[in-house]
Amino acid sequence: LLEKMADVSLKEAALIVGVVAACYWNSLFCGFVFDDVSAILDNKDLHPSTPLRNLFQNDFWGTPMSEERSHKSYRPLTVLTFRLNYLFSELNAVSYHFLNLVFHVVVCIVFLKVCKLFLDNRSSVVASLLFAVHPIHTEAVTGVVGRAELLSSIFFLAAFLSYTKSKGPDNTIVWTPIAVTVFLVAVATLCKEQGITVVGICCVYEVFIAQGYTLPALLDTAVQILRGKGSIPFSMLQTLLKLIVLMFSTLLLVVVRVQVIQSQLPVFTRFDNPAAVSPSPARQLTFNYLLPVNAWLLLNPSELCCDWTMGTIPLVESLLDVRNIATLTFFCFLGSLMVFSLRYPGDSSKTVLMALCLIVLPFIPASNLFFPVGFVVAERVLYVPSMGFCILVAHGWKKLSNKSVLRKISWVCLAAVLFTHALKTLHRNWDWESEYTLFMSALKVNKNNAKLWNNVGHALENEKKFERALQFFIQATQVQPDDIGAHMNVGRTYKNLNKTKEAEESYMIAKSLMPQIIPGKKYAARVAPNHLNVYINLANLIRANESRLEEADQLYRQAISMRPDFKQAYISRGELLLKMNKPLKAKEAYLRALELDRTNADLWYNLAIVYIELKDPTEALKNFNRALELNPTHKLALFNSALLMQESGDARLRPEAKQRLLHYVKEEPQDSNGYFNLGMLAMDDKKDMEAEAWMKKAIRLQPNFRSALFNLALLYSQTGKELMALPVLEDLLRYYPDHTKGLILKGDILMNQKKDIVGAKMCFEKILELDPNNVQGKHNLCVVYFEEKDLIKAEKCLVETLALAPHEEYIQRHLNIVRSKIASLGAIEQSSLPSDGTAATEAKKNSFQNLKDAKSEKTATPSTVDNKEHSKNKKPTGKSNVDKETPKKSTKEIKDIEKKRVAALKRLEEIERILNGE
Repeated sequence: LLEKMADVSLKEAALIVGVVAACYWNSLFCGFVFDDVSAILDNKDLHPSTPLRNLFQNDFWGTPMSEERSHKSYRPLTVLTFRLNYLFSELNAVSYHFLNLVFHVVVCIVFLKVCKLFLDNRSSVVASLLFAVHPIHTEAVTGVVGRAELLSSIFFLAAFLSYTKSKGPDNTIVWTPIAVTVFLVAVATLCKEQGITVVGICCVYEVFIAQGYTLPALLDTAVQILRGKGSIPFSMLQTLLKLIVLMFSTLLLVVVRVQVIQSQLPVFTRFDNPAAVSPSPARQLTFNYLLPVNAWLLLNPSELCCDWTMGTIPLVESLLDVRNIATLTFFCFLGSLMVFSLRYPGDSSKTVLMALCLIVLPFIPASNLFFPVGFVVAERVLYVPSMGFCILVAHGWKKLSNKSVLRKISWVCLAAVLFTHALKTLHRNWDWESEYTLFMSALKVNKNNAKLWNNVGHALENEKKFERALQFFIQATQVQPDDIGAHMNVGRTYKNLNKTKEAEESYMIAKSLMPQIIPGKKYAARVAPNHLNVYINLANLIRANESRLEEADQLYRQAISMRPDFKQAYISRGELLLKMNKPLKAKEAYLRALELDRTNADLWYNLAIVYIELKDPTEALKNFNRALELNPTHKLALFNSALLMQESGDARLRPEAKQRLLHYVKEEPQDSNGYFNLGMLAMDDKKDMEAEAWMKKAIRLQPNFRSALFNLALLYSQTGKELMALPVLEDLLRYYPDHTKGLILKGDILMNQKKDIVGAKMCFEKILELDPNNVQGKHNLCVVYFEEKDLIKAEKCLVETLALAPHEEYIQRHLNIVRSKIASLGAIEQSSLPSDGTAATEAKKNSFQNLKDAKSEKTATPSTVDNKEHSKNKKPTGKSNVDKETPKKSTKEIKDIEKKRVAALKRLEEIERILNGE
């Protein structure tokens, strides 16, 4: 047989490449769908910032293997190839699909090489072409996560090919190929678990192909040995030695694998695999019936479906169920092939035996016969078993085509099968274009799977088509009334449609379906952990009502009592406790969550927010820094830590604050707040031109940015560019006509720079319409009356102003001057009273507060959104107006105010000197 093995010719390889390209070219236009979302889009292990060691500590989906919610799918080498894709093209789906296509070509070529061990060249090519075009493979090739099957298959076949070279001349053992085989088995297993089953195929090959035994011959030898009439032949001892080495290596791999999953099987629910939790005999009858279902998919792949869970295949609950006939027929056919292949010598029986091994052994881990898996049927797990199927078909076709009567018919049938399969594959690829097309195609095949209705709803929900999504979610609840997730989806969609009452009703139905707490019994073993999010979603909904905060807190505590390691419950409760003004309890909640996960940057960020509430900026900054150590691109931590440094007044922290803001605007180039605060930093550093550039950029992104407009105008007024400030103030007052500080600054510039008394008067009168007790506006209006030579009105105005601010000495002095003028009418032509320099002073005085208030737009605890199947990003919640006044002022502000007041008093003294001189 080894002499029959031939290398794959260039023509054969080119033919396979061409056929695969013709069948799968359109897969390059597909996106990330279904499981790709969790394995690619939501998997942080793909990011270069994640340490490589995490790939060997986490499962296929990026969840630590130690966590109960882990799927226990340990495929670090497959994730490594995803990471390489991300390194070169980030989340460009084309590169991921192209690499899958390349791997499928490699599998087909290596499979051709394996076929040539058992078939002639022509039949081998037929088997390889049938494998290349079979529609059952679209899930493995076009679905990006199917790469686990492709990679595992490459090393699976390579390990087998290596083992076929372990037999030397005169039946000697060649150990190098065996060592290579063991290594390749380990690699295949690190790509996907079923890779380890190649060891069984190698054992069958060694006994029945390489050594040429048949089952009757083995039984006769065993009987003779047991009767003491013979000894074990040397060749058989060598075979036993090879098998012992293989089995020991396999056992070692199994032990390592069990250690990796920490001796825990993954938690699945009855929705994932209904038969797994069914009583006998329904469980056994259903699992056995699934075998002919899978065989039928290989034989007739006309109706393919991406999800066969839940109610897709009803349980076989009775021996009288007609579907048992299919099970019986399947086992009879399989048994007859087994008897033929094991009992009779000859090339044909050996070919059939190896084909059966390729069908049966790789399928065992997914068969549910030995341990339950998280699905009922999965087309992708038929990728390797289909190799044996293709060998059987090619072998049967060879038998038919050798008969002259059937030769033409056999060729016509072969051509028809290859052509129709290729067309079906090409058409099926378009189903994987988007989640909507994929799940709608599945609903055409199966309308009894609530998960499919839910997934179409999710696809529409992602497109913001909430009304249509709601229809599919409601249909899911009708198909499976006890589906907790479906009711949660209905509630979330009602919430998105602002139908709070209906949303709460749906969440309450979902909550009523949750199993009750049983003392001493692990909760997670009886329900999907993500179903606990019903408590989070319901609490998030009702806490919008200030009178129901305690009720929301009770729901969070209920979720925690059911699952003490439910991290999201602690996070959400911490946010609620902050809202309830209980920062110390919020701190406790976040610290408990950090005990469960110290690598979560969002938790450190939230804890920093708590310390801000506790008036402990030093600890807040430390926690922001920890968040950034874990995630250097954490946008909220970058922004708020920069603002905290800026607010500290410590000039030494400004360079780092600037770097963080620059990093932030790189991550969020469309957020005007980043540029505004860079401008404020530049103003603090007296870098006026730089400050002007940042402010202008912020305004370009957000033309009505209140603080940016005012502070740019203030910057101009402070740097002798008062006339440039006027158009900026015009824009500010067009958007915010009641902006008091803007009106004061504008009036001051009009009166002192443009000598436009009328325009200034209008500004100050507008201020008093808004706030009759505004001292600055009223005093400046008094100055306008003085400039208009209306001394009586100016005196009355100053008396009223002094009543509002009796401790302001400058108002009293101005009143004395006016009264002096009234008493000395001959001096009316002398110099005029100055406009209150404190107008600009107050504007400047509040500029730092503007900054502080702008920070409040970002410095907010991230709100938790409703949880769907996949996990979502946190968003900041805006708080107060950026120009909100607060009485607290920094030392720097107070010094600036004093300087302005000194300047105003000097100017007042000059007026008094002139008056006295007259």
